Amino acid sequence: MAAPLVQNWELTAAIQDIADWLVQQGLENAPVELWLEAFCNRLVSAGIPLQRANITVRAHHPEIGTVAFRWHRDGGHERENFVRRTDAPEEYVLSPIYYLLANNVEEIRQDLTVEEPALNFPIFDELRERGATDYFAVKRFFLIQDNTTPVDPMQAYEGAIISLTTDANGGFTSEQLDGLRQLISPLCLTLKCGANRLMAEDITAAYLGKDASRRVLSGDITRGSSETISAVIWYFDLQGFTKLSEALPGDSIIELLNDYFAEAVDVVERNGGNVLKFMGDGMLAIFDINQVPDARRVAIYAAAELRDTFEELNQRRQADGLPTTGFTLSLHAGDVLYGNIGGRSRLDFTVVGPAVNTTSRILGMCSALDQNIVVSDKVAGDLVGSIPSLVSLGQYRLRGVAEKQELFTID
Repeated sequence: MAAPLVQNWELTAAIQDIADWLVQQGLENAPVELWLEAFCNRLVSAGIPLQRANITVRAHHPEIGTVAFRWHRDGGHERENFVRRTDAPEEYVLSPIYYLLANNVEEIRQDLTVEEPALNFPIFDELRERGATDYFAVKRFFLIQDNTTPVDPMQAYEGAIISLTTDANGGFTSEQLDGLRQLISPLCLTLKCGANRLMAEDITAAYLGKDASRRVLSGDITRGSSETISAVIWYFDLQGFTKLSEALPGDSIIELLNDYFAEAVDVVERNGGNVLKFMGDGMLAIFDINQVPDARRVAIYAAAELRDTFEELNQRRQADGLPTTGFTLSLHAGDVLYGNIGGRSRLDFTVVGPAVNTTSRILGMCSALDQNIVVSDKVAGDLVGSIPSLVSLGQYRLRGVAEKQELFTID
């Protein structure tokens, strides 16, 4: 369906209104998903017969390399995440995005109706099938002044690729293209504001954990600010890591840590837990009793799941000729202080308190008791009858802990 035609002065006024509206979206830190559809509909109402829009930005995420936001006139909007990778897939190499980044150009335009186009990418065939007649794409950097500058398409860059198509006979008019060019800067400014928020969420979640990230970005950043929460504390480390680190080269150590930590993190997060930090070959996590239903039982089942997961991982690694290892894990429950702790300019968002110290002491009992999972009575006490695999190991006095602790394992 074609957009209504308007006079040039009306288009100029409409473009200015859209630019002002975009700036307001940026001031509100609105994410792309909230304004892209409205932006495209405003263009159509202004007389620009837009059929499809695609905005691609780099992601600051450990697993996601690029994010594409798309709008279709007949199908709303969507978001697609592309996994981070070191090789260049053929689909990417043969794309307009790759071409724009790798070449000394700021924009490209291609009439999709000609028999022998100067530029022809596989995506154009798909667009033609949908009735597209004209394609316009722009490269805009956020930190580089010259937007014609070529960059390595496989490296991270601060910027965006914006592509727009129409199905109007004759394609975009010169006046429409001029209007679109005027909107690129305010669009990118709005995009950058939303992307900065998304980047902050991704980075803080990756380094602090999802819950701590949410709290920090909500303004909970004052040194010493904390709250008391009741939690199951999960203290985990790899067995024999010192010996492994002395025997293996550095890159093999990193690969091993990543392999095992990936499984441990997945188990914790899949069961509602929150990973707080990594410490060498160790990991600290919590299951908030007020947020995770039946958190004690969930943590015990997660520990059993971790044991099964490590057995499967070790089988895969052994089949690939890679070194394997095991783990030790302690579970304890109690009240902890959860919040900002550290120096004036370097803080950590973590948990502290006697319950955390006790969990650490229980972890040290794994070796003495020849068990890879040791659970305190604070976690196991009320569940022994309903979880037959919980087996008492007896009562023990822990270093620095006044009362004896009955300890359990999972058979």
